[in-house]
Amino acid sequence: MRIPCSGNSAGKLFPRKKIHRKHPHEYWRFANDQGISIQQFRVHRPDVTLMDLQMPEMSGLDALIAIRGEFPEARIIVLTTYRGDVQVLRAMKAGARAYLVKNLMDDELLGTVRDVHAGKRRLSTEASYELAEHAAEDALTQPEVDILRLIAAGNANKQIAAKLSLTEETVKGRVKNILSKLGASDRTHAATIGIKRGIIEP
Repeated sequence: MRIPCSGNSAGKLFPRKKIHRKHPHEYWRFANDQGISIQQFRVHRPDVTLMDLQMPEMSGLDALIAIRGEFPEARIIVLTTYRGDVQVLRAMKAGARAYLVKNLMDDELLGTVRDVHAGKRRLSTEASYELAEHAAEDALTQPEVDILRLIAAGNANKQIAAKLSLTEETVKGRVKNILSKLGASDRTHAATIGIKRGIIEP
């Protein structure tokens, strides 16, 4: 089985010697840990790919979208520290076959690789919990996300209005909606929730 590990942490969580020792009857081939590009994917055509969302040159989500755009049959497992429900949804909508958080045991990771190779889908317990917890909530609109991103960057309403070519009253109204939808007590709390859930980037 050919399994490129995209990102240093993915490689560390998938120790080659240990895998070969525990499963000598299976053939596991590993690529480098510096991130897999679409060019590398074209060359190696891996059976399963472990994709870290945090990579040095491009985000794992962008790489996932690019690879799946050209190879819709690609089996990609997202392996990350991000637990937010919005990040999970983005990855699964982009075509990830599984979403795992980096605190799982070797056997669980190996079982997921085999399941994905067999055509199944998997979500970690943490990811499933995050999705269930926020399933009934109203999602932020894109204009609200844009404002939340500027709030997290430390901008006041007047600055946000100027940057987005909006009136200050419009911004105030959208901020009120953001706080209500996220269940946040104030702007700082809203920004913290936004980052934790993967609505905006840290």
